[in-house]
Amino acid sequence: MERGAEGGREALEVDIAVLGAGAAGLYAAICGAREGARVALVSARELARTASYWAQGGLAAALSEEDSEELHLRDTERAGRGLTRRSAAEVLVREAAGCVADLEELGVRFDGDRFGRLALGLEGGHSVRRIVHAGGSATGRRLVRTLSAVAAESEGIQVLEGTLARGLMLDEERRCVGVVCEDGRVAEIQARGVMLATGGSAALWERTTNPPGSQGSGLVLGHAAGAKLADLEMVQFHPTAVMGIRGREGFLITEAIRGEGATLHDLVTGERFVDELAGRDEVARAIQRRLAETGERAVGLDMRSIDMGHFPNVVGALREAGLDPARELVPVAPAAHYEMGGIVVDLEGRSSVEGLYAVGEVSCTGLHGANRLASNSLSECFVFARRAVEAALGKPAGKDGGAGGRVVPEGAPRGVSRETRAAMWRYAGVERDGEGLRRLVEDEHPVARMVGRCGLAREESRGAHVRRDFPERNPELDGRHAVVVGEEVAWESWS
Repeated sequence: MERGAEGGREALEVDIAVLGAGAAGLYAAICGAREGARVALVSARELARTASYWAQGGLAAALSEEDSEELHLRDTERAGRGLTRRSAAEVLVREAAGCVADLEELGVRFDGDRFGRLALGLEGGHSVRRIVHAGGSATGRRLVRTLSAVAAESEGIQVLEGTLARGLMLDEERRCVGVVCEDGRVAEIQARGVMLATGGSAALWERTTNPPGSQGSGLVLGHAAGAKLADLEMVQFHPTAVMGIRGREGFLITEAIRGEGATLHDLVTGERFVDELAGRDEVARAIQRRLAETGERAVGLDMRSIDMGHFPNVVGALREAGLDPARELVPVAPAAHYEMGGIVVDLEGRSSVEGLYAVGEVSCTGLHGANRLASNSLSECFVFARRAVEAALGKPAGKDGGAGGRVVPEGAPRGVSRETRAAMWRYAGVERDGEGLRRLVEDEHPVARMVGRCGLAREESRGAHVRRDFPERNPELDGRHAVVVGEEVAWESWS
């Protein structure tokens, strides 16, 4: 794969360059190597230390006799609040079970019941049990560790840890033909296909469940290269992130715990005030409004009736912080968790820039609509990563193998300021309005500006996007996506 050297640093030629080593990136790299492709896997951190590592949810798939692809599709569309792209949802529900089986072949050990079958969990918005986990709420950790080991041992994958992508290379026809890197030992990667798997942007919010690196770097790379972005106003706020416990602020309490019977209570009156298994947008909004009414900083999650042994990492983390969930309520409140929007891609992961693909949270297939159905995101990582690899390997190599491409600078500030994170929470939080969104349009961070533009364009309340000045859903915007092209926002409908 080594082509030469520049200033003592290598330049590589590969078939696929994968940027990001979370669930989607690892699986894409493995799928490529299994097809005989030369793959470069670029990770800013050590393998097994990405945002996917912290994922507590599982994979949604129709696996039981009580379930069906049609039922999974119905639940996905209901959660998406009239914005789900049906073709993407149909792909997911049809192919998710196959990905679960493939992951088992790769060595992932999913939890089983006493009969030796896959143990299926229930989460908000699902009408039946269909969530597979690995190690209870440690699913992300188990997945990423296993896939990292497979990738590290693969002869077809060159793992580049501690390496940052500075920009994408476009040829004279504006096709993406490679990546320019900084840090690490590789200066340049030329590739038939570049695949962004860099995760989301929820760490731009002051209160978040995400690790600090989830700042939308892939969104900025794609935007600078000319790729369309969409639905950036649709950020899901997880209802139950720990609040006010030192060392565990923002720690996510998996929705599966509510699926097993945990309940939410007003800390002043003690009453239950919401259907705990309603969609995440409904639960987060109900909690936020209850906090506004009471002046409290959190509500209480009562886990005392559930089997603590099913969620060892959650229980262990809370007890290490000095709170025993078997005896007392856990203080929780909403936090920014997942970006439904991202780089617009088709059902094979292709962006609007030839040669550039996106998979996982950085992408926008349209699957999640205005409100992601719990645990569809990990399934999406695997289903669409496999499809994107097949598409990338099916296209012919560039006429010059990528030589002579020009660099598109990333254009993003290094890191994110406290002021931006505070502004994102204040002006694009669980509820927002036009005045605040207009302030975001002037922010120093490019993703914050794009979130502000998309939020301003969507003059309605739908799913995770709730505007106080437009409190009703506008049926004329059903199936309509706010698409960022350059500095403008346009409306598109996708089949």
